[in-house]
Amino acid sequence: MSSGQWIEACEVDDIEVEDVIRFDHEDRTFAIYRTEKGDFFASDGYCTHEKFHLSNGLVMGNVIECPKHNGRFDIATGQAKRAPVCVDLKTYPVKIEADKVYIQI
Repeated sequence: MSSGQWIEACEVDDIEVEDVIRFDHEDRTFAIYRTEKGDFFASDGYCTHEKFHLSNGLVMGNVIECPKHNGRFDIATGQAKRAPVCVDLKTYPVKIEADKVYIQI
């Protein structure tokens, strides 16, 4: 993924600790997460189970819970952690520069 383009997604302060926001770029939707430790992660924005947006979900530690059927994913790796989800999320590298959050797509 090192050849991907870095896109400014938001300001650091736009995301509360242990929360998630939606970020749309061109025809794609992403979820940007901030953990309780202050780390940032990014993934595709829709649950792989029924395409419900994860920005309405609940962040608990390093896990996002989909609000539709309570499936869970590891936000760092995208790994599906609890049924009904069984397909992993695609994740993206994140960097912080000058209080801005960038994702590499």
